[in-house]
Amino acid sequence: MLPVSKDPSSLVRPEIRALCAYHVAPAKDMVKLDAMENPYPLPAGLAAEMGARLARVAVNRYPDPTAPGLKARLRDAMQIPEHLDLLLGNGSDEVLQVIAMAIARPGAVALAPEPSFAMYRMSAIACGLRYVGVPLAADFSLDEPALLRAIERERPAVTWIAYPNNPSGNLFPREAILAIVAAAPGLVVVDEAYYAFSGGATLMDEVGRHPNLLLVRTLSKLGLAGLRLGAAIGGRDWLAELEKLRLPYNVNVLSMAAAELLLDHRDVLEAQTRAIVAERARLEAALDRVAAVQRFPSAANFVLVRVPDAPRAFEGLRQRGILVRNFHGSHPLLEHCLRLTVGTPDENDRLLQALVPALA
Repeated sequence: MLPVSKDPSSLVRPEIRALCAYHVAPAKDMVKLDAMENPYPLPAGLAAEMGARLARVAVNRYPDPTAPGLKARLRDAMQIPEHLDLLLGNGSDEVLQVIAMAIARPGAVALAPEPSFAMYRMSAIACGLRYVGVPLAADFSLDEPALLRAIERERPAVTWIAYPNNPSGNLFPREAILAIVAAAPGLVVVDEAYYAFSGGATLMDEVGRHPNLLLVRTLSKLGLAGLRLGAAIGGRDWLAELEKLRLPYNVNVLSMAAAELLLDHRDVLEAQTRAIVAERARLEAALDRVAAVQRFPSAANFVLVRVPDAPRAFEGLRQRGILVRNFHGSHPLLEHCLRLTVGTPDENDRLLQALVPALA
C-alpha cells in the first residue's frame, strides 16, 4: 500500500485549495468606504440602553434556536407575510451556504450573473457544486437572453440573483427576474441585501406564488453589520428543509438581544438609511462633475466608478487616508473599477477632495 500523505495538498479538495480566502483590508486610521457599512453609530442614549440590555443577557445559556421574539420583529420590520417562514443565519453569508448545502448533489450546478457577490461562487464551490457565471452586458445590465440560454443548457440547481446587484449597484428588471424564476428548473434565490436603499424594489410579494423562489435579507446594511444577522424567507416546505442544516445556536444571545432592541427603534435606522440615500445622490452628482470618472447608477449604499487607472487611484486614495474597494483584475467587466461606499457627509467630502489628486 502506498503511503498516504497527511498534509493539506493531498487531503483538501483541489477546488478548495484553488480558492483565495475572503480578504478584508486593514482599515486602522482610515476613512472606511470599502465594505458597504452604515457609517453612522447608534445615538448615545440608544447605545447605553443596548449596553444595559446586553448586561442582563444570560450568556451562560444557549440561545433559543426558534428565536420567536426576534423573528416577530423581523417579520414586522420587513413586512413578511404570515404564510412565509424565516431561517436565521450568522449573516446572510451563512444563509447562502446553507442553501448551497441543501441542493448540492453530484453534478449539480450553481449559476449567477457576473460580476456579482463573491460568496455565490465561494458557497457553491465549498459545497461541491459546479459554478457557472453568466456575464452581464458591458453597462452591467442583465443579459436576459444569455442567462435564459445558460439556464436551459446547465439546468442549475440554484440560480443566485442580487437585487440590487453588488458591485454594480443597479437593479435588474423585475420582469426579467420573474422570467428566470419561470425558466429555472431549480431554486432561484433573490438576494435583497440592499433593499433599504432601492426605493422599495422587492420580490417579497412573489415569494409563495412560485415554488422555487426564496429571498435573502440582512441587517448588515442597516447599521447592524457587527451583529451578523441574516435571513432566508420562503415557503414553509423549503424552510423546513433548510432548518435541518442550520447549525445549532448559530445566532448568539447577544446578537439576538441587540437586534430585538434595535428593531424596536427602527425609526433610528430608517432615518440613517434616508441620510445615506440623500448622500448617495450628492456623491453621484459630484462624481459626475469629475471628467475622468465614469459613474454607474446605483440603487444601493455604494457607487461603482470607472477611472483611467484603478490601482493607482486606489493607492492614491489610501495614501490620503481613504479606503475604497478596488475591483480591477477581479472580472473583465470591472476593468479599472472602484466601489465607493456612501459615508457620512464629512467622509464623502474627504473622498471627493482626495479623488482628483489620486487620479492625477
